[in-house]
Amino acid sequence: MNNPSVAPTVPTSLLGQPWLVEERDACGVGFIADLQGEPKHTLIQQALTALGCMEHRGGCSADNDSGDGAGVMTGIPRNLLSRWFDTRNLPMPDGDRLGVGMVFLPQEPGAREVARAYVEEVVRLEDLTVLGWREVPVNPDVLGPQARNSQPHIEQIFVTCSAGAAGDELDRRLYVARSIIGKKLAEDFYVCSFSCRTIVYKGMVRSVVLGEFYEDLTNPDYVSNFAVYHRRFSTNTMPKWPLAQPMRMLGHNGEINTLLGNINWMAAREGELTVSGWPKADLESLTPIVNQANSDSYNLDSALELLVRTGRSPLEAAMVLVPEAYQNQPALKDYPEITDFYDYYSGLQEPWDGPALLVFSDGKTVGAGLDRNGLRPARYCITKSNTIVVGSEAGVVDLPAAEIAEKGRLAPGQMIAVDLEAKTILKNYEIKQKVAHKHPYGEWVTANRQLVTSDAFTETPLFADAQAVLQQQAAFGYSAEDLEMVIVPMASQGKEPTFCMGDDIPLAVLSNKPRLLFDYFKQRFAQVTNPPIDPLRENLVMSLGMSLGERGNILEPSAASARMIKINSPVLNEAELAAIKQGGLLTTAVSTLYELAAPDGLPTALDQLIQTAIAAVEAGAKILVLTDRPDGQALTETQSYIPPLLAVGAV
Repeated sequence: MNNPSVAPTVPTSLLGQPWLVEERDACGVGFIADLQGEPKHTLIQQALTALGCMEHRGGCSADNDSGDGAGVMTGIPRNLLSRWFDTRNLPMPDGDRLGVGMVFLPQEPGAREVARAYVEEVVRLEDLTVLGWREVPVNPDVLGPQARNSQPHIEQIFVTCSAGAAGDELDRRLYVARSIIGKKLAEDFYVCSFSCRTIVYKGMVRSVVLGEFYEDLTNPDYVSNFAVYHRRFSTNTMPKWPLAQPMRMLGHNGEINTLLGNINWMAAREGELTVSGWPKADLESLTPIVNQANSDSYNLDSALELLVRTGRSPLEAAMVLVPEAYQNQPALKDYPEITDFYDYYSGLQEPWDGPALLVFSDGKTVGAGLDRNGLRPARYCITKSNTIVVGSEAGVVDLPAAEIAEKGRLAPGQMIAVDLEAKTILKNYEIKQKVAHKHPYGEWVTANRQLVTSDAFTETPLFADAQAVLQQQAAFGYSAEDLEMVIVPMASQGKEPTFCMGDDIPLAVLSNKPRLLFDYFKQRFAQVTNPPIDPLRENLVMSLGMSLGERGNILEPSAASARMIKINSPVLNEAELAAIKQGGLLTTAVSTLYELAAPDGLPTALDQLIQTAIAAVEAGAKILVLTDRPDGQALTETQSYIPPLLAVGAV
C-alpha cells in the first residue's frame, strides 16, 4: 500500500493548472487492532503515523500552528501508569477494577483546586474511592499561539470501587459520575474519558505533533492492542479543546444532517427512559443527554454511549442509531431477520443521518460503519498476522504487500469490527445477524404493527360549488399563481414543477403584502454534503414512511413498543386518514379554527389548542389529528385558522 505522506512528483509544466487544485475537507478517522499476542507500543506508533498522514484532513488557525483537533483512544496503558503507583507505594487495582479519568482542568491554580474537589465529591457519591491524581506530562512548546492560550491543565484521576465493582459495572458508575460532573462543563473543565477500559488523549493540535505534545504517547511503556485515531476538520463548530475527537466512544467523519431533529427527539424521550436495575436518580443524572450547543459528533457520541452503558454492544447501538437502507436492499433478501431488526427500530429511533463514517470502541470491541448513503470512504486492510487497519484513507500505515491477506472497502451501511476479547474479526452480516437474533423482532412487528396502504381519492366533492371552493382557497391563502403554476401541474403530471427564474419578490419579513407563515422560513442546508432528498429517484436509500403512535422505551426492547401504525407517506387522503382513525390506537381530533371575535384572537386560540392537546393525551390519545375542518365543516366568514406550521410546532 502506498504511503500518502509522500507527495507525488508533478511535472513543472503542469504546476498552477486550476484542475490540479485539491479540495481537502472532511475529518480523517480510523482504527488499528492487533489480535496477536500482548498489547504493544508498536501499535501506538502506527496510530500516530496514520494520524500524521491525515494532516490534510484537518484545519489550522491563521497562526499556521494551532490545529482544530486530533486525538487517539486506546486501552488503559497499565504498564505506564504502574510507575505512578510504585512511587507512592500504592497497590495498583487489578485489571478492570481501575477507573482512569482524563480531565481538562483550569490553568489557574485556585480554580483547578475547586474543580478537583468537585470531581472527587461526585466520584465519592458513586461509592468510588479516589486513589489520586497524576499530572500528564505535556510539551506546550509544540502548540500554536491560539492553542496554547486556551490550553487546559491536563491530569488523570485514578479511582476504584471498595465494593468490588469492576468491568461493565464500574464503567456504569464512572459514566453516571462523569455525567454529573458534565453539568459543570466549561471550556477549561472537561472529562475526555472516564473508564476502566479506554482512555482518550486529544487536543487542539495538529495531528503530526500529538505524540510530541503528549509525552506519554512516545513512552515505550504505553502499550495497547487497539487504537482509534481522528483528525478533525471543524465544519459546524468553532475549534475547542473539548470538541477534538475521538469522543468518549467514537470518532466521526462527516456531518449529521438530521441533527436538529435528532436532538429534539432525544430530548423528548429523556423523561421516559427506564432500565431494569438502574435507580431512577442515576438515569436522571444523565440528562440532558444531548445539547444543541455541542457538535454533531459530540451529540451522536452521547447517544451511542447511553445505549452502550445501559446494556447494548457498540455494534448494536450503531445499528440502532445509524441504520442502513434496508427496505429496497437486494443484498438483504437472504437476511430477513436483519430487515426485521431495522423495521422494528424504525418506529422507535429516528436515524442519525450522514454522510458519516463512524469508528467506535468500548474497550471490548472496536469497529467501524458507514451510514446508508456511503458518501464517506472506509477502507480496510487485514494482514496475515491478524493486524487490521481501517481508515478514511488507504496507506496510512505502511504494510508490506507480502503480509496483506485481505483488503477492501465498506459499502454503504456496512460494518466491520474486532472482538478484542475473543480476538476475532467480524464482518458485516456476521455482526448484524448476531445482533438481530437477540429478540424476535419480526414476530413483534407482525403481531403489533398495522400498515395503512394507499387508497384512492374520493370522487365526492368536498364543497358544494366552485364559489365555495374559491372562498376556501382565498381564506387559506392560495393565490391564482399557486393554483395555475404549482398545484395543477402536480395534480396532472404527478411531479413538482421547477422554475429557472430567480426569486425577485421581497423576503416575507420585509414585504408589505400579507404572506403565509411558511414564507417566513427558509430551508437550512448543511455546509458540506446533502443526502438525496428525492424519495422516488433515490428510493434505494430514502423512504417517506412514518410510524404513528407512542414511541416505546429505546433502552429496553419489547413487543409493546412495536404497537404502531405505519404509513407509506405523510401525505394522506380522506380514506387513508379514516383508516388511521380506525386503526386501533385512540385518535382524537383537535380543531385549529377559532372565532375572529374571540378576545386576543390567535394567542388565546393557540393556548387553548395546547391545553386541549394536553388533555387529549392525558386521556389516553395516541394520535392527534389537528384539523381545520372539524366534523367536516368548512371555515366560515366569522372564523380564522391557526397556521398548520404554528399549530404543529406549539403542540
